[in-house]
Amino acid sequence: MSAHTTTTADVHGHVDTDHIHGHEHHHEPTWLETYVFSTDHKTIAKQFLITGMFWGIVGGLLSVLFRLQLGWPNDTFPFLESFLGKWAEGGKISNEFYLAMVTMHGTILVFFVLTGGLSGTFANLLIPYQIGARDMASGFINMLSYWFFFAASVVLFISFFLQTGPASGGWTAYPPLNGLRDISINKGSGLGFDMWALAMTFFIVSSLLGGLNYVATILNLRTKGMSMMKLPLTIWAFMFTAILGILSFPALLAGVALLEFDRLLGTSFYLNMIVVNGHLLDYRGGSPILYQHLFWFLGHPEVYIIILPAMGIVSEVLSVHSRKPIFGYRAMVVSIMAIVVISFLVWAHHMFVTGLNPNLAAVFVLFTLLIAVPSAIKVFNWIGTIWKGSVRLSVPMMFAIGFVSMFISGGLTGLMLGNSPIDIQLHDTYFVVAHFHIVMGVAAFFGMFAGVYHWFPRFYGRFMNDTLGYIHFYVTLIGGYAIFFPMHFMTGLPRRYYTFANFETFNNFNFLTQFISIAAIVVFIAQLIFVVNFFYSIFNGRKVDVERTEDGHTYGNPWEGTTLEWTAPIERIHGNWAGEIPAVHRWPYDYSVNDKPYISQNTPLAPGEVEHT
Repeated sequence: MSAHTTTTADVHGHVDTDHIHGHEHHHEPTWLETYVFSTDHKTIAKQFLITGMFWGIVGGLLSVLFRLQLGWPNDTFPFLESFLGKWAEGGKISNEFYLAMVTMHGTILVFFVLTGGLSGTFANLLIPYQIGARDMASGFINMLSYWFFFAASVVLFISFFLQTGPASGGWTAYPPLNGLRDISINKGSGLGFDMWALAMTFFIVSSLLGGLNYVATILNLRTKGMSMMKLPLTIWAFMFTAILGILSFPALLAGVALLEFDRLLGTSFYLNMIVVNGHLLDYRGGSPILYQHLFWFLGHPEVYIIILPAMGIVSEVLSVHSRKPIFGYRAMVVSIMAIVVISFLVWAHHMFVTGLNPNLAAVFVLFTLLIAVPSAIKVFNWIGTIWKGSVRLSVPMMFAIGFVSMFISGGLTGLMLGNSPIDIQLHDTYFVVAHFHIVMGVAAFFGMFAGVYHWFPRFYGRFMNDTLGYIHFYVTLIGGYAIFFPMHFMTGLPRRYYTFANFETFNNFNFLTQFISIAAIVVFIAQLIFVVNFFYSIFNGRKVDVERTEDGHTYGNPWEGTTLEWTAPIERIHGNWAGEIPAVHRWPYDYSVNDKPYISQNTPLAPGEVEHT
């Protein structure tokens, strides 16, 4: 298979080069073809990144607004009425809009930022570059993947401006609350939820198109010599993330479709014996637990759809900036495979309080604790990579180390929640909020930031500002812990409550709640610093030191990396390499070997040199 694959890639590269030169001679691409409806993986990566950044700001702003409500529930903020209109009359957020903000915050950050933004950006940028391909297997399908994502974004954003407001039944969309199209029960249960369902449908189509393209590209378009065991860990992570999405997202699509059937067509997949205002509705035989099975069959693999790309990025960044080969390459690959398999066997640990049979719950406890083993292998390997390395504390390296810190901190509490007796007591408390925000939310953001700072020179030929980058890192790290670490001690405080002012027993948490709210505001401001740094650096950042070659193109390797993306010209070339695609002769982590600081993958083995296995 390997020999066949490399031959295909080599032929593809040669033919594609001729095609590109001929195409440029006869047809100059228009502005729309170059920057909007582009089939170039580099442009599509930028589109995913900037769209994801927009949603990151929206999702972060929503969290600031509902933290204002939680921190100071009895106060009024007049500016909110100017900003939110009827949803904050008198400067006080309505309880309906509070629920909508929580719902949209979860939906936006889980799906539109940490799935679409993270995977869409780095899988598109790095897969063709790092495997030595001209582009994705299908540039057209790649373009469609982004535009379905964009369509999902437009639909979801429009729902904010509906008279009855956006969806407000929780980002998990549980029935029966979301199974009835009745705004007298919940204002967001009307058109707002229908638009949420349509947006999620577009989003899932985007994810499936992208995932199939990623897998096809990696398996079929690797350059000559690029066997599977010479792939960077980033590529392994993107491939298995795509496989996870291909296998699990259809479950959510089916679940949401059946939910819409109940809402619009009067079916009873999830509803049974529902009473509204004293009237028994005509629903018989449905079960809301069925929806939970379908949702969490996607929902738990979704955790790894988010975190695996960040793991791959962090593995690469740690090795490059430690100037050391990655520790335990094969163990890292096997651990990714193990995470993918076991992630499909743990979904019901989200459902311990649904009346699940205790014997069945014990099975899910076993697999939940078992998945900690490959995760721990990765942590030990990251630490082993850093250990005694010539560590460069650059901005991407700081975020990569921050990722490891967050992943360990959040992962330890996962061991507690994986035990059903403990989980039943802690379910729907702030302890759960703290766990998944640290291990999945903040950690994944740290991985994404590490990737943006590290590959920004590959995107734009410039560096982001280091001073602003360090400020961004330290405020985000300290602030992230300041927000979520105290929540571990708020084990009696229930989630999703609009206010705790009427509960005397919760008054002890007032100081912590305000402290968390202040920290959330500060961290949000730090993300605005990142956005300013990003767009300023595109035009005014320090340029990468380059070498101009005889072919007229400029080349730069600012981090002294070994992977193939640093062998391509800095200029935007459709096809990535001006001449032949470089062949691969060695694995991707030859740092500090043979008395050399680094050796690129396309460098032939020296006489007598033994290939790394």
